[in-house]
Amino acid sequence: MIISDISLQGDVFQPVLLCLSEAADRARFDALTASGAVRETHDRIDEQLAELARCLRPADALTGARLDAAAEELCAGPDRHRYGTWVWYPWSGRLVHVLPEPQFRRVRTDRNRDKISTTEQRHLLGRRIGVIGLSVGNSAALTCAMEGVGGSFRLADFDHLGLSNLNRLRAGVHDLGLPKTVLCARQMYEIDPYLDIELWPEGLTESTLDSFFGDRDHPLDLLIEECDTTWVKVAAREYARARRVPVLMDTNDRGMLDVERFDEEPGRPLFHGLAGPVTAGDLRALDPAGLLAFLLRVCDADRLSPAMTDALGRVGSTLSSWPQLASGVQLGGALVTDTARRVLLGHPVRSGRYYIDLEALIGADPVREPAGAAL
Repeated sequence: MIISDISLQGDVFQPVLLCLSEAADRARFDALTASGAVRETHDRIDEQLAELARCLRPADALTGARLDAAAEELCAGPDRHRYGTWVWYPWSGRLVHVLPEPQFRRVRTDRNRDKISTTEQRHLLGRRIGVIGLSVGNSAALTCAMEGVGGSFRLADFDHLGLSNLNRLRAGVHDLGLPKTVLCARQMYEIDPYLDIELWPEGLTESTLDSFFGDRDHPLDLLIEECDTTWVKVAAREYARARRVPVLMDTNDRGMLDVERFDEEPGRPLFHGLAGPVTAGDLRALDPAGLLAFLLRVCDADRLSPAMTDALGRVGSTLSSWPQLASGVQLGGALVTDTARRVLLGHPVRSGRYYIDLEALIGADPVREPAGAAL
């Protein structure tokens, strides 16, 4: 019989980690494998050990018997079945054998070096990142997880995955209907089962914002804000400013990235002053037209792309919502992750609004002409 924490509920998002060097986990492992719930057992620990040996001894040409001996030495004994961690993913039915956490992280981030040093990687994995809004935020969270920018995450979104989301979210039709928080957490845990992820599947409200930002012992180190709810956008910044948490936001239009260094400038006005004196409380009195006018003001309406400017006037008539493309969402995830890494490492990153407009950057004036082009 599978014990209660190995659940098959539809909203389960955490894997179960089993260490077979411990008797209790061996019993849980045996119960799981006997239950019929395991659809696939994936054990590539030998290859992971070989990778680990090569990572630790890059100057040695480890092959054949020398590589086997180096891998054998790393796991300190012939019983590789009990070495490392077995990870049970209830939503897919997969049981996967991976290296212990320090060794897993060493191999998984090996190709980051020395763009990210070992010391920097360790520092980044000790940081906690909050992500509000999991469309663009999904790309940012996944890219952070892949790069090892953050080891703990808080994810907030009240929405569920719909078919129209699949033009920009990395998911499949079998994921339709899942809470976006659950979808994102599962994807992140499949990259790194040792992450620490907390979910706010109802989104953020006045009663939950405080817990999302955490207490003195478990604070957020950085906030990525990508939600559509205007009140949350402002209220989250008010909390971030009060707690001196830096905020990043990508808007998925012209590569616009906002950096608000409330950690360095606790008196900084929200949205670089574009919001004026408006508070989150003030927004509750605004009708939809007033909220749209506010959003256009803080997003510099005159600097939006022509396509977005045209679309905003047709939302609710010929368009169901504003347009977003997968390429823009993926670019946003990259921009946010790169900036988050540098902020968390203490590199000089100034508050401000930045544009990485690919349409303007690529096509008109290349740095180098194609080979054979006329002079």
